[in-house]
This record gives sequence, structure tokens and C-alpha cells, in this order.
Amino acid sequence: MLALAYVLLLALIALGVPLAISLRDRVDAEVKGQARSQADVVAASAGELLDPGQRRALRHLVHVSADSVRGRVIVVNRRGRLLADSAGSPPGRSYADRPEIRAALAGSGEQITRDSKTLGAQILATSAPVLSHGATEGAVRVTQSVAAVHGAVKTAILDLAALAGVVLLLGLAAGAVVAQQIARPIRRLDRAARQVATGDLDATVAVEGSTEQRSLASAFNEMTQRVRRLLQGQRDFVADASHQLRTPLTGLRLRLEGMTERDGEPDPAELEAALAELDRLSLIVEELLILSRAGEHELPPQEVDLRDVAGRAAERWQPTAAERSIDLIVDGARDCLVRCAPHDLDRSLDALVENALRYSPTGSTVAIESGSAGVDVLDRGPGLEAGEEEAVFERFRRGSAGRSGPGGTGLGLPIARELVRQWSGEVTLSPREGGGTRASIRLPALLSKDKDGG
Repeated sequence: MLALAYVLLLALIALGVPLAISLRDRVDAEVKGQARSQADVVAASAGELLDPGQRRALRHLVHVSADSVRGRVIVVNRRGRLLADSAGSPPGRSYADRPEIRAALAGSGEQITRDSKTLGAQILATSAPVLSHGATEGAVRVTQSVAAVHGAVKTAILDLAALAGVVLLLGLAAGAVVAQQIARPIRRLDRAARQVATGDLDATVAVEGSTEQRSLASAFNEMTQRVRRLLQGQRDFVADASHQLRTPLTGLRLRLEGMTERDGEPDPAELEAALAELDRLSLIVEELLILSRAGEHELPPQEVDLRDVAGRAAERWQPTAAERSIDLIVDGARDCLVRCAPHDLDRSLDALVENALRYSPTGSTVAIESGSAGVDVLDRGPGLEAGEEEAVFERFRRGSAGRSGPGGTGLGLPIARELVRQWSGEVTLSPREGGGTRASIRLPALLSKDKDGG
């Protein structure tokens, strides 16, 4: 507001001072011009009213002219003797010694500013000769107070200053409205930030105001959402870890206690079972740690060719597929580039391929297909029941096939989805025509082209 007031004041001064000077000169010129015009009009009219029988009409003429110019008007004869005076002075007084009267009786009018000994003030005196048949028969003088002229100029300047004051007040009022519009989103953001500081992570601000304010509000909302998501992830991680680690730890403890209570050498089967529990425990811990870090972009993004990703996954899982007598094939009709961390994409695709090999029957085929902005893993396993397409992505949640089939941690699919989502992608499961499941990874494509370079 202070800055706006300063700018407005400078602008008003820069415009007002020249305007006031121009206005002063214009008013002065108008007053002088009006006095000349009125003197000429009276002189032209008085030429026919100099006879003694026309004195009443002459007095009326000077009174009307005096009212028009707001001054004093007199008419004298050729010797400078007063014939009519708007001030009411009796005729006969001599004005021949006045310089403006002398000039008019000499045949040329004059306009001068001089001191009046009679009035004790400065006056503007304007005179004009009264002509009759080409001869000078008298003179007309119009006198005005210089103080009155200056007063008129002062009044005009004061009116101009008042107008400038009104403009300044209106400008400040408009500035106050603008300032409120600017400050209101900032105050709301301040209140929301204080709410977040007290632990209310659901606080958001409306995206409004200028471009910069909308950008700031969007960034604030994204920040609170990210903090809320991270804290919720930490709480879920602690809850899931405490729940899921309890089971293998309890089993391991029971087996070890059983071996210590027996005499002689430990049972190899019990030792193998204990080691299996340890392996399962290690896998759960590793996968929980991966989930706890999901969304943090720990690895830098790179341009990745999905066909190469599919080929590497087939090479890694080919031995496992051979052990289970499953034919693992790769179909990459197009090259497609996406931007993400290669390790995250490989880890996500491994989870899908592992599930496909785990639930596919012996002698079947698992296909890895890379296409436009995505990779699909197709199997001929038992598939999903209705409504399980999203449920299987919950942590430690296994579908009907998983509960009745081979064991697992129930974290593979949640990990795959979290790792892909952090690169603006998605992992989905859907039934495959003819039986089985289609597991899909979709990422925003950068560039795609046919094999032949077309």
C-alpha cells in the first residue's frame, strides 16, 4: 500500500504541477481576454450614447458590463471627464491623468497592471477608445482587482488538488482491494501450514489467486499429500511387519526349543524346517524394506527399452521355467522407450513372471509380451475369481489360487505396483481369454517404433 501510494503521489505531482501552471496561465489569459472584449463592446456601444439625453442608457450599459467582467467600468469624454461609472460615482471627475485613459484618448487601447492609489491595491486596467465617425470622442476603462484574478486561479488550483486527492483515495481503495486479494491466499496458506505443524496432515489450501500463488498452493498440497502418504506407509509398514514377522519367528522358536529338549543329535528335518523359516523370514524382511522405500525415487531415471526388459526377464527365469517344464517365450513386436529406474522395472516384472510360473500348470506356456508403453505377462494358471483383481494388491493378501496353491509372502504384487507407480505407471491383473491371467505393466511412453525402423 505504501509503495502504491508513493507511485500514485509521484504520478499526480508529475501531472498536476504542469496542469496547474497551464491552468493558471489559461485563467489569466481568459480574464484579460474577457476584459479586452468587454471594453471593445462597451466602446462600440457607447459611441451612440454620449449625448446628454442618453446618459441613462449609458449608465445601464456600464452596469451590465461591470457585472459581466466582475469589475468596474467607466466611460469618459474626449477630455477625460467621467460620464458614467458602474460604481455610482457622479459625472465630472477627471481621469485624464490615468495612463490607460491617456492611451485610449490617443486612439489606442491599453491593458496594464498598476497600483491604484485610490484603492490601495493592484488593478488590471483595460481601456479602449470610443469612436464616432472615425474620431475619438471618449474612452472606456475596465478595471479588475488582481487579487480577485489570483483568487480565481487559486480556486481552480484548489479544485484540481481536490480532484487529485479523490484520485489518490480511489487508487488507494483499489490498491487495498488488490492487496486483500493477494494477501488472502497467503493467509490461508499460513493457517494450513500451522495446521500441518500441529499434526493435521489433511489440511489443504484452495488453488486460487495469481499464477505464482496457484503454483505455491499446488506445491503445498502435493507436499502434505506426500508427507501423509509417507507417514501412512510407515505406520502400515510397522503394523504389517509386527504382524507378519510374528508367525515365522514363533515357528522358528518352537522348532529350536524342540531341538534343545531332545537328547542326541538334532533331527535333520527339523533343522531344514528351521532354515526354511529363516529363509522365509529374511524374504519377508527384504520385501517389507522394499515397500517402505517405495515412492522415494532412490535410483535415477533412465530411458529403458521395454523389449530389452522383457528379454532380460526371460533370461533370468528360463531355468526356473525349465525346472517346472513350462515354456517361457518372449514376444516383442515393437521397441518402446519409457523413463524409469531399470532396477525398479526389472523387480516389478520379476514379481509378475514369478507368479505366472508359480501358478501355471506343467507343460503350459508363459508369454512375456512388450508392446506400446507396456509389458504383459500371460499364463494359463487358475486365474482370479471375480472381485480379486484389486484385492490381491493388498499387503499379505493372497487370492483364492494362492491360498490353495504354493506358499508365498503376499508382498510380490504390492511391491510391483508401488515400484511402477512411483514412475507414473500402473500394474493391473485381468482374466485372460481362454483361462489364465494377464498381468500388465503400463508406463508413459517416450518413443515407439517398429522392428524394421518404420
